[in-house]
Amino acid sequence: MAERRPFLLRMDPEVYAALQRWAADDLRSLNAQIEFVLRHALREAGRLRGDDQGVPGEGPADAGGAPGPAGAPASGTSAVPPAPDAVEGEGGS
Repeated sequence: MAERRPFLLRMDPEVYAALQRWAADDLRSLNAQIEFVLRHALREAGRLRGDDQGVPGEGPADAGGAPGPAGAPASGTSAVPPAPDAVEGEGGS
């Protein structure tokens, strides 16, 4: 396991409470939720090197990719993979 670096983080009480509720909803600790949010922001900004999938502490909500709004799959992923024999432009049903 990679080394963890502890540090003090001061934040607005309203932000803290919102993060605590979000962490509880996602079955994560507050610390894991903060790291999850930071990793997501870093990936979106192109600031995180390497593939960090399956990072310990990200919890069940991140299994198989972080869900998007209302539980939808994250952008760039599909909930249902295409059929192996599907031909592009062919109508199926």
